[in-house]
Amino acid sequence: MAMKFSKKNFTDRTKDNISDDFMRQAVASAQERLHGRRLDAAEELGSWEEWRSHGEEIRQHVLENLDYYLHQLSENVAKRGGHVFFAKTAEEASDYVREVIKKKDGKKVVKSKSMVTEEINLNSVLEEAGCEVIETDLGEYILQVDDHDPPSHIIAPALHKNREQIREVFAEKLDYHKTSKPEELALHAREKLRQEFLDADIGITGCNFAIAETGSISLVTNEGNARLVTALPKTQITVMGMERVVPSFEEFEVLVSLLTRSAVGQKLTSYVTALTGPREERDVDGPEEFHLVIVDNGRSKILGTEFQSVLQCIRCAACVNVCPVYRHIGGHSYGSIYSGPIGAVLSPLLGGYDDFKELPFASTLCGACTDACPVKIPLHGLLHTHRRIIVEEEGRSPISEKLAMKAFGIGASSNPLYSMGSKVASTAMKPLTKNDRISKGPGPLKDWTDLREFPAVGNTRFRDWFYDQKGGK
Repeated sequence: MAMKFSKKNFTDRTKDNISDDFMRQAVASAQERLHGRRLDAAEELGSWEEWRSHGEEIRQHVLENLDYYLHQLSENVAKRGGHVFFAKTAEEASDYVREVIKKKDGKKVVKSKSMVTEEINLNSVLEEAGCEVIETDLGEYILQVDDHDPPSHIIAPALHKNREQIREVFAEKLDYHKTSKPEELALHAREKLRQEFLDADIGITGCNFAIAETGSISLVTNEGNARLVTALPKTQITVMGMERVVPSFEEFEVLVSLLTRSAVGQKLTSYVTALTGPREERDVDGPEEFHLVIVDNGRSKILGTEFQSVLQCIRCAACVNVCPVYRHIGGHSYGSIYSGPIGAVLSPLLGGYDDFKELPFASTLCGACTDACPVKIPLHGLLHTHRRIIVEEEGRSPISEKLAMKAFGIGASSNPLYSMGSKVASTAMKPLTKNDRISKGPGPLKDWTDLREFPAVGNTRFRDWFYDQKGGK
């Protein structure tokens, strides 16, 4: 499993990122901007809740009939001259892609942005096999040039970097000598990448949605790189998660409208591309050979469970853009290529609790993510379900927490113990109290009081106050 990209534990990752003032400011600014645009775009569309319900209905229908639509998709891709491979694991998917490239004697690969190829660690597999792999999405390209820095956001992978940092990376790695103006940085990247497109043997893309009825795959982007990736190399390989299928273009239209508005607040992104098979006789461009790799990698185990609705996700990052926890800790704290609320739900399912058991607890359960989701995934409910399983079924809560909860349960269920505890609480907390505030706490209170304060415990208990109000009755 290649989803985990950091050897540090969750606590250490979080401490590192909380101290990164620029990252936190950049994330907060981006959240406000993207969330504001989403609200405006949704209002302009009108009947937003009806659109959300329709999107949810489409995604649920597909998941309930996934075997049928995947079979239809694969049959129609084959009829168009394409090749389809169903990969049970990440390793199977990466090995298939590697073998296709080996048979074509491919040396240079250009890629458009794809989360599922990050998930299966495809770049590393291909590089170890001797291929040169070039990310052509500007954000992904910046991260690749900067020593393969992992993405911190689903749709804005380089969100954690400012333009001065990017200029320094370009100066060091790409012989860049101009200013940090975005236009100049983008132009330099464009000039560097243009020759890569022309030289590439293989083009690799992700897939926003695959249309089962026609055997088409679609790409929704704001840059022209994906079209060049699919038009110039002689061999195209598309890698998709098995759930990313729609019945027809009618449903595709609905989901694209939800995706573009939820992701970046646009009616439509600059490019919405649907591609069907390899180049035909009258086509002026396009690949001579097309491969579709459909990745399971743990998804089939989610079907039919209480977590099935997480597979409705269309990767818009609307939940990430409203999450107060992500706002403070950033994407790299999650240690997974999927960050934010969707990552906190999905990563433990695909990667296991051993690596990602902390993520469901990185949430306030405020429900903002559920309200923002364009296909109505009950994200905060699924996070709560993860917590229950981790504590009750997996027994993974710390011993100190188990003992503390057991002690609290005993004390709260015994009237004499509760009464005695509430009487001595004010006295017991006095060493930690200053100016009627508790600003320093031991043990589990320390992480909280490092950033905020507790009000001091009152001298009068509520039950005593209530008794007095009733005149001693």
